[in-house]
Order: sequence, then C-alpha cells, then structure tokens
Amino acid sequence: MERARSATGLDDFGEDSFREGLEMLVASIDREARLNEAGKASSDGQIVAFLSNRLKVEDWYRRHPEIDDQEIRGPLFGLGLPRTGSTALSQILGADPNTRFIRNWEALQPCPPPESATEHDDPRIALAEQMLARRNQMFPRMKAMVPSTATGPVECSTFQAYDFKSQLFQAMAHVPTYVEWLNHKADLVPTYRYLKRVMKLLQWRCPPTRWRLKNPGHSLFITALDEVFPDARFWMTHRDIASVLPSVADLYYELSKPSSDHVDMAYLGSENAEWTELGLRRLIAFRDKGGQDHRFFDIHFAPFQKDPYPILDQLYAFLGEELSDETKARMEEWRRAMPRDSYERLPPSEFGIDLEALRERFRFYTDRFGVVEAR
Repeated sequence: MERARSATGLDDFGEDSFREGLEMLVASIDREARLNEAGKASSDGQIVAFLSNRLKVEDWYRRHPEIDDQEIRGPLFGLGLPRTGSTALSQILGADPNTRFIRNWEALQPCPPPESATEHDDPRIALAEQMLARRNQMFPRMKAMVPSTATGPVECSTFQAYDFKSQLFQAMAHVPTYVEWLNHKADLVPTYRYLKRVMKLLQWRCPPTRWRLKNPGHSLFITALDEVFPDARFWMTHRDIASVLPSVADLYYELSKPSSDHVDMAYLGSENAEWTELGLRRLIAFRDKGGQDHRFFDIHFAPFQKDPYPILDQLYAFLGEELSDETKARMEEWRRAMPRDSYERLPPSEFGIDLEALRERFRFYTDRFGVVEAR
C-alpha cells in the first residue's frame, strides 16, 4: 500500500472492503505459491498496480463527485462455464457500436476516464498492445487459447481485483487458502459495488451506457451480483464438461508456469473441478429456487460455433433489441479477422482428470441443461 501511495502521490483507498482480501492473498502467496524470482516480481507489481489504480479511481471521485450520479441500467452479464466459446461471444457482442464493454486498455489503466473525442486514439491503446505482445511472448499458447486485442472486451475480474476478491489471482499462482476463503467466506457485495463504481467512471464521459460484461466466475457469487445489479440479465454458455475442465486446467497451467518452478498440475485439475461444480450448483439454485430463470439466455457450444447469427437474433430478441444488418456485418468482420490458430493441448491425465468420472460428477448440470457429450 505504501508503494502504491508513493507511485501515485495519493493516499485515499476509499472503503476498507479490499483489506481482508489483500491480507489473505499476500499471506497465501507467501506461504503457498512457491514463486520463482520472476513470479515474485510479477506478483508484487500486479498487486501494487491494482492498489495504484484504486487510488486513482478514488481521486477522480473525490474531485468529481457527480460521477456517482451515473446510472448502470440493465447490464448483460455472461457467466457459466469457461472455455465454452464465451470469449468469442463477448468479442462478437462487442462489435455492436451501441453497446459498452470493458476494453483491454481501460482495464490496464482506467484513469483518466476515457472521453468520446479521444477513445479511438488514446495512448493507452498502444500500451495495451505492448502488454498483449509481452503476454504472448511469456505465455506462448495464449494467443490461440484466449484471442484478445487492445480495444476488445476483457473480463470483469480485473476490476474485481481492485477489491482483492477475484479469480484472477488463482489463475496466476498456487494460493489454495485464498481460494478457499474467496469461494466460501468472502463477501462479494462490496466487490460488485466497486465494479459498478468503475463502470460509472468509464461511462461518465464515454457512452454508450448499454453494458455487456463477462466472467465465468460470476456463477460462484450470483447472489451478491444480483444484490448490486438487480436488473441485470445473463447469457450462459454450455459445453460438455469433459471438453471444458481439461482446457481450463491447461489455461491455468499456461498462466502459472512462468512464475513457479513447482506447478502442481493435479491441483489445477481438482481446483477447477471444485469451483466449477460449486458455481454451477449455486447458479442452478439461483435460477430454479429463486424464480430467476426468465433472466437467463442459454447458448450451447456446437450450434453457436456452426452458425452464431440465428442464436444472436434470439439473444437480441430476449433483450428486446434489434440486431441490425450493420451490426451483423461488424460481427462478421471480427469473426474473419480473429486468428484461429490451433495449439497443442495437454492430455487430461496430466491434471489427474478422468473424463468419465468427471461427466458423472457433473450429471446434475448436463441433465439440467441438456448438454450433449462430445465424442
């Protein structure tokens, strides 16, 4: 925190909701992560950057309290399983010029808040391009695993990290104590309030205000999200769990191996299966017992991959909006431009995953949503 104060010349972090998560994270990293020197430097730098950005956000609110008068109305959240085409869908939805999303360059540095007059040539775009180039060099398979651009959508997890309650940290380091706390004890209501706080800042001088967001981890904390965004609606992507979990574990491995010489691959398999099951059970309970099913739009992987436009038409109808020919053309332009590089996938056995046992474990999910097994 002192390093962030020194870096910014600011000292007001706002509400104290972030402190418990910060303490839990740092303690877990120190005791459990077994980081190498590069990992230690990266972890420290990341934490200081999040704290510094939080200081800057609070400084803008201090100088411009009218920002808080902004309203976030009816946002659309993507959630459910990762590795189900959700990244591609969020990118396609981001091609609609009438919608707003968290752009990579904004996630890197949300302050000063963007302005409509300069949003397409903001110098932070070049910085984000450099960041993505470094990412692709450090994580060679990431370009194919998670296609991304400086101006394209990024998940909410970065802004959740300003409150230090985010799955972003578990993807980068072995922090099981932090993960256990996050999934079972942490209060995410202040975290979603802070996400809304940053969203208000971003739209203040840079509309539109029709928000599209995405993070599979929202499934774990759906009741907290609903408390802060009671008028939100959701899309949920579905795919055979045997195709999903090995891919998620592989992604975590790609992200964590530069920072540690002792990556526990079996733990990556079990950790991801555990949080995914917990999130799906909580989400199903919210949809079924809470009478909230009408707020969800379900998308299955195979038909969306084959032809997304009939499904997109249905999604827009669900939202009470029209998918124009112009927007479809923009979406198709993105689909043609996005690289479809293949990458070598590690076998499920490397992560201690038995595919048939996994399918049986998640039968409660596949039966509920009619998910077809990939053979």
